Formats: sequence, structure tokens, C-alpha cells
Amino acid sequence: MPRRRTSSSASSTAPSAAPRNRTPQPVRVRRRSFGDFVKAFLAFVVLLVLVVGVPLALATQIGWPLPDGAPGLDWLQREITVKTFLNILTVVVWFAWAQFTACVLVEVKAALSGVGVPGRVPGSGPSQLLARQLVAALLLVGATAASLTPGLSQLGQSMEGNQKPSVAAAQQTPGIFAQQQEQAAGTASALAEQAGQAAARADGGSAAHGDTKYYRIQPPEGRHHDSLWEIADRHLGDGRRYKEIFELNKDRVQPDGSKLSEASLIRPGWIMEMPGDARGGELVEMPDDAPNVSEQVRQQISDYARTGDHAQGGGGSGAQGGGSGAHGGGDNAQVSLPEQRPAPATPATPATPAPSAGQEHAATPAAADHSFGLPEALLAAPLLAAGLLGALGRRRRQALWQSALGSVGGRRGMEPPTPTGDAQDVQDALLVGADPEGVRLLDRALRGLAAALTAESRPLPVVYAAWMGGNGDLHLQLAQPAGKPPAPWQLGQDQTFWMLARADAERYEDADTAAPYPGLVSLGTMDDSRLLLNLESVPGIVSLGGTEADRTAVFASVAAELATNGWSDRMTITLVGFGEDLTPLAPNRIRHLDGFEDLFETMSAETRQRRGALGAAGHDSVLTGRTGPAQHTRWAPHLVLLATQPSDEDALRLAELAADAGRLGIGYLVGTEGTDLPGAAWEMRITGEGKLLAPLLGLELEAQTLPAAQRRAVVELFTDADPEHGPGGSDGPGGASGTANTPPFLVDISEQGRPAVYARLVGSYEIIGLDAPDDDRSALLHEALALLLLHREGVHPRVLSSALWPRGVTADVRDALLERLRVWLGTDPDGTPRLATDATGRLTLAKSVVSDLDVLRSLYYEATQGRGVGSRQVRGRLLTDALVLVRGPLLADRPEGRYRWLTHEIIDAQLPLLVADTGLALSEFHLEKNRAEKAIEALNAALRTAPADERLWHELLRATHATGDPDRLRALAADLVGRSGARGVPPRTEALLDELLPTWRDGVAAAG
Repeated sequence: MPRRRTSSSASSTAPSAAPRNRTPQPVRVRRRSFGDFVKAFLAFVVLLVLVVGVPLALATQIGWPLPDGAPGLDWLQREITVKTFLNILTVVVWFAWAQFTACVLVEVKAALSGVGVPGRVPGSGPSQLLARQLVAALLLVGATAASLTPGLSQLGQSMEGNQKPSVAAAQQTPGIFAQQQEQAAGTASALAEQAGQAAARADGGSAAHGDTKYYRIQPPEGRHHDSLWEIADRHLGDGRRYKEIFELNKDRVQPDGSKLSEASLIRPGWIMEMPGDARGGELVEMPDDAPNVSEQVRQQISDYARTGDHAQGGGGSGAQGGGSGAHGGGDNAQVSLPEQRPAPATPATPATPAPSAGQEHAATPAAADHSFGLPEALLAAPLLAAGLLGALGRRRRQALWQSALGSVGGRRGMEPPTPTGDAQDVQDALLVGADPEGVRLLDRALRGLAAALTAESRPLPVVYAAWMGGNGDLHLQLAQPAGKPPAPWQLGQDQTFWMLARADAERYEDADTAAPYPGLVSLGTMDDSRLLLNLESVPGIVSLGGTEADRTAVFASVAAELATNGWSDRMTITLVGFGEDLTPLAPNRIRHLDGFEDLFETMSAETRQRRGALGAAGHDSVLTGRTGPAQHTRWAPHLVLLATQPSDEDALRLAELAADAGRLGIGYLVGTEGTDLPGAAWEMRITGEGKLLAPLLGLELEAQTLPAAQRRAVVELFTDADPEHGPGGSDGPGGASGTANTPPFLVDISEQGRPAVYARLVGSYEIIGLDAPDDDRSALLHEALALLLLHREGVHPRVLSSALWPRGVTADVRDALLERLRVWLGTDPDGTPRLATDATGRLTLAKSVVSDLDVLRSLYYEATQGRGVGSRQVRGRLLTDALVLVRGPLLADRPEGRYRWLTHEIIDAQLPLLVADTGLALSEFHLEKNRAEKAIEALNAALRTAPADERLWHELLRATHATGDPDRLRALAADLVGRSGARGVPPRTEALLDELLPTWRDGVAAAG
């Protein structure tokens, strides 16, 4: 595997063992010597001779070497004379001169404009190196060696002019860019060697004696990005000493007003104080009269020098003297300039941070004030949590409808089991950590990009990764430059990044196009930015090292997110060596294989099939296929997660299989106990501290994981929601009549059970028994009470605060609201507060606080499973009382923009089913006594809340037929056909109409 640049970072928890420079000291600067002027003069003469003298000599002495006419066949029979040989040699010299002149122009332009790494002239090798050395020697006397890299004044201007947000850190692009990287690295090394020779002639002894030096971060160029690791490697001899540089500069105010808080986040124009033994690289002089070092920059360095440890009282007055000397009339601080390997472009102003866990919308575990027992791994995984929460809601709704439409009498109105223990904690963590808005914006942004490129007849670029910044901006990291992105996308810090601001993403509408990058999956966070790696685009295998438990936690997180994410249409996820228990998350997406042989057999066949399909369709990759007519069928990704270490033989077979996987839409993530896995394009390792390291990619992430205990709890939530596997699911109709149908809170419906506080939720929101709260806080208090009433099992404080303030809130504001809510609800006559906290820390309401939904559930339960079972009269009265409570949909008049947490609930599916079950039961009660009109009245009342329930329409047709009025039945059939619209009448309804009214089609045709 080609060597790639390392740009690693780490937290600074361990103190540095190296001595720290507390007092910046001025450095004596050596003036340019007579020898420097002699070398510069000789370089000028050589350049003049080679660039001007050679073409003049050729033109005057030899003349035009090419023939005057078009060549003919007789040329091959002519004798080769001395003139012919000289003409051929002249042409070769002209070409050599043109190449060398181009090298000189490129080097001079780069040196004078400060653009970073000079462009490479094809095939120039030694010529360009000679041109660089001559230009450097010539400019040494006029602008110092700093002229060979971006000028300091220009760096400041570039930084101030570039206000576009950017990702926190950019990974080095691997694979097909290896050759370009090696060439750029060679160029940088040659420049560093030359500048190092210039620095050696300076007063190099000062570095060895502990004098303070400074380093100014360079802007990015191409795919190369500077990092503290590289700075330490170049100037301290060991990249692992980057922590010393971090400790020297941590939390010190930079010229742009921001601070270095993470070792992996550095910005162009920042100043780094270096340890006393820093040397090598491009240590140069910076005299007062240097034309390329502005007074502003010198002042910035001086000001920065005063913000060191001495400014906190450790350096005394000597520090001030040293600081002033940095820009005074005498000596200047020596500045260490980087090699021409650009640094990551980051915003000149600090990005707006996302709400942290301490603000009740968890972003990272480190930011949490207190987790209250909730699993941090899910709190710190907003996209994974949103996917799991959405899939769980769909599963529960599906179970409800299957129970209702399956006509399993005992399971009608089924209540999903209330989670307990770890499952309850995991569900709360999903509610707190989920970021459904982020998922929605990501999905719309990617599909919108695909639609825009299709409209411009442009192919989808290969995307290696996506970065979601803390301010909501999205950055796509491309495998190679792909031109200007379509609006509103913009170029990022270089040609390989496309950026979309959050404000622009919010303006996207749903696009009817295939998901362009369904293989994106979250790996972790770095400096408030979340990395999503596109597994299907990797040119080979991604290997993951570490202990088996740590690897499995990462693999489980990847599998769970891929199975439930919201930015993919369809995909196949194959799990080998782990994850058999994960299949309930998405049975249509996840499959489990027992071993390598099954994997090789399956993937070999699919690889051949995809190659053939691409060739037959005329596509070079699945990306071009996704924008064509087959976008929704043949080009879905297939991602293989292999958690166990393959044998040497199996590893070679797997490497051969994955060689062409990138363009086929097949990704491989393979666990390994060591390194050097054959075919591994990207290598990563998970540590016991939760760090995901990829030094050759320049990544050090807070890994996103799903540990074993939380994985089991998540699977439990899904299996309990499945009517085939959940509680009572295999017991048949009789077995379902147990606790699975018991409401979570039964109300005393007798006269003695009159509540102290009664809230009407079904219909418009009303509260009886409490004084109206202060108008300014009424909306929040009402919303908080509604959430508690819908969850009688208890609500975690963080779930409550994340529901009320989805964008984050501080703990003091949350606690103030809870205190107001306690005061507002008051206490029962015995002094018991109506808002209490249970043993798990969850908020619960007293039994004296009741909602009409609680009463509705209790009435239906008593009518069908309680006292109404043995008494027809009691059953009829209870069902009638229940249906009277229904005044409309849940919280019908809720304010716009509030109660967004209802999207995570299934009450919107439960309430219509409960009302429909009540109406059906009451209709059956009346039809038993041939009271068809009463049955029709009950069914119409239920249809006002559950108009889409097909069971109600069936019973209404039967009840209308029982009246013996064919005209009334015909009118009802026509109304039902009109409501069906373009979809047509459902098959079962059509069959019932054929039975009850055979001529209904004639009426439809006549009306049409």
C-alpha cells in the first residue's frame, strides 16, 4: 500500500515530558553575507545563460532546424549528413530549453505569489529541481528563504478573505492518488532540504540553546493538509511530540480570535510556539525590513508571544521583554515556516457549536453534564439514533395495523409493551440523542445534488466521505476534482471538497431521484464534525484493528445505521462472524452468513453479475447507473462486514474479490488482529478508550460504537414490537388477551374516582382543575404536561427537555421549568406532590392527574375485558361513554412548531385504532338487537377520527344493508368509491360490495 501522509491528533490528557518554553526570547539574526550575494549573482548568470543565452545561440548559430516543406517517402532514402544530425540535436535542445524555461516560470510564480507547492511540469524531474535551486539562490538575498513558501502577509490576507466554513479535519485521499501524493511529497522534501541548508548557515546554535521559535500554519493546497503531527515530525524529529506543541499553544488566543482546543484542529494563519529544540525544515530569518513579512504579522507574533504561560504569572517581566523584542528595533523572533504541504482550511471564525449533551441534546459524551444513567454511546450518535427510532416507530405501527386488520379479536387495540430496564434506558437515549432533522437535511441535500447533476448531464462524483459540521454545514470529500458543483453547492477548501451550507440545505425539497450515496455511514466525530465514510466507494478493503469486543461494537454500530438510515433507498448488508441477533432491525436488508466459504460463494457470484450488468448497460460504475433508468433496481450497494480475522489464504482470496469492488458498489469492512491485511486500502484501529485511529488517513475520531449490552437492548425493542415474536405473539388470540392489551394506566371510572386534574387531549387541549399559568410560560407547561400524560410509565428528564427544546437547553432552564410545573400541578390533599420522581429518576404524575385518553382506554378495557364481559348492559354503557369522549384528533389545535416530539410517538396510530375498535364493538352491540340506525350512528362517530380504517367502512356497509334501503346503500357505495380516488376500491371492500350490492358498478359507471 502506498505511503500516505499522517495527520493524527489526540487529546492532551497526559502531561508533556519535554521542557516548555515559558519566556519567548529574541534570537540574534545573521545578516546576509558576501557569499550569499556571490551565489545569487552566479544563479542569475546561470539562469540568464540557460533561459536567454541558449535560444539566442541556437537562433543565430544554427537557425531553423525543421525542413521547409512537408516530408516525403524519399526522406527515408537520403543519406544522414552532419547537418541532419545537428538539426535533430537542435530540436532536442529546443525542447529541453522549453521544458526548463517552463520550470523556471513555475518556480518563480510560486515563489513570488506564495501559492504553496509549485505545479509539476510533466517529465521535468531534475530540470525542475535545478530551476528551483537556482531561483531559491537568486531570491535568497532579496526576500529570504521565506519567499519559497507562502508569504506571511499573504497568509494573513488569505485567511481573512476565506470565511467559508470547512470541515474540522480532512483525510488524505488514498488509492488512485498514491502516485500524485508521492510526487508532491518528493517536491516538498526537496524544498525542505534546500531551505534547511539555508537555515544551517544562519545562527543555528540559538535553536539548541532553548530560544523560542514560532511557526505559522500554511493554507491547504490540493489534497495535502498540514497538522501538528507533521510539524512535530519535520521540526522535532518525531511526530508523536505533537502533544508538546499542543500543550504550548492550548487555549491561547490566535490572531483570528479563536483558540486551539483540539490537537487535530489547526487553521491557516495561526501561530504556533515551538519547543526550544525545534530545528530543520525551513527555519529562516525574519528581519524588520523583510519585504514579505508585514508589520501586521510581526505584531501578531509579538502579541501571541505575550499570551504564553508567562502571561499567567509564570514568566515574570522577562517575558514582556522577550515579547517586545520580537518586533522591536533589534532582533526578531525566528519563525519556522512549514514545508510546502498545505494545512486544512478551516473557518476564520469559530463555527457555531451544535447543542451538547450538557444542553440536553447530547452530541458528545464529554460534553454531558450528567447522563442520568442513559447510555452515552447512543446519546453521541444522532444519526444512528434517528434511524433506529424511526425504524422502531414504523415497526410498532406496522404491528398495530397487522393486529387490527388481521381480525385477531384479542389483539385489537394492542398496546405495545412498555420497555423496562436496559431497553427503557436505550429507548430514552434514542429519544434524546436522535437528530431526525439532520437526517432529513442530509437525505434531501444528497438527492438534490444528484438531481441537479442529472439535469446538467453530469455524472455523480466519487465521494469518499462526508463531514457534517457542528453548525449544520455538509462537506463532501471527493476522490478527485470534479469541477464546479451545481448551486447552491460551493467549492470547499480545495477542489476536492463540495460544501453546502445548512441554510441552503433547508431550502431543498424532496427530489424524486435515487439516493446517490447510500453507503455513507457514521464512524465518529472529530472537532465537532461528524465523519461519514462511504464504504462502497473504497478502492479495496477497509480494515479495522483492535480487540474483538471493541471491533464488534464498531461493526454493530455500522450495521445498525446502514440498516435503518434515512438517506438510503435499499441495500444489502451481509454480516459474517457476528450480528446474527441484528437481523430483526431490518430483515429485508440484513443477512447473516456463517463463514468464509459462504461469503466467497455469495460474493463471487454477485461480483460477476454486477460486472456483467455494468458492461451490458454501458456504465463504468454504479454511480453512473444510479442516474439512469435502472436507478432504483440494480445499483443498490452491498456492504460486507466481516468481524473476524481471516486466515492468510482467505485474506488473499478476499483481496482479489475486493479489487474491483469500488466501482461495483460493494464495500468490505474487515476486522483484523494485526496489520498489513492484503488488499486493505484504508487501515483503522479502535482503542480501548473509544478512539478510532487511522494515522495514514490523518484521522483520530471519537468512535461511534454500539456496545454489546446496548445492542441487546436495541434488538429487544424491535423484537417486542414484532407481533410474531413479541409478548403474546405466538399464543394465538387467547394468549393475546393478557398484559399486552392492558393499558399502561387504568383509571377508576366510578364516581369515587373523580380526578383532581383532568386534561382533554382527544380534540382541542383543555385542562380542568388548575389555574391558568402565566401566559409567557403557558405553552411550555401545557406541552410538558401533555408529554407526561402520554407516558404514565415515566419520562426521563432529558427526554422531556429534548422534546421541549430539540435544539438544546441548559440544565438550569430545564430545572426551572420542572419547578414551575411542580408548583402549577400542586399537591394532593394528603400533601403528596402531583409531579414526582421515581427510583430511576424519571418524572411521573400522580393518579389524581388524568387525561381523557386514559379514561377512553380504561372504558374500552372494562367493556371488552373487564366488567362488560359478563354484563351486556354495562358493556353498552361503557362503550357509549367511551365514544362520547372522542372530539377529534389528538391535540387538534396545537400551535405550529410545537409538539414535534409526536413524530416519535405511535399515538397517532394507536388513537384511531382504539376509536375504531370502540365504534366496531358498539356497532356489534347494537346489531345484536337489530338496531341498525344506532350502529350506523356509532360507526359514523368513529369514522370522524379514523376515516381510513377499512373495517369501519365494511361494518357501515353491512349496517346500511341491514336497514333494507337499497338507495341508501347505493349512495354509500358511491361515496366510498369517490373517497377511494385513483387508487380504486380495496379488494376486500370490492368483494363485500359485490355481495351486498351486485349492481354497484353500474352506479359508478353512470356517475362517471
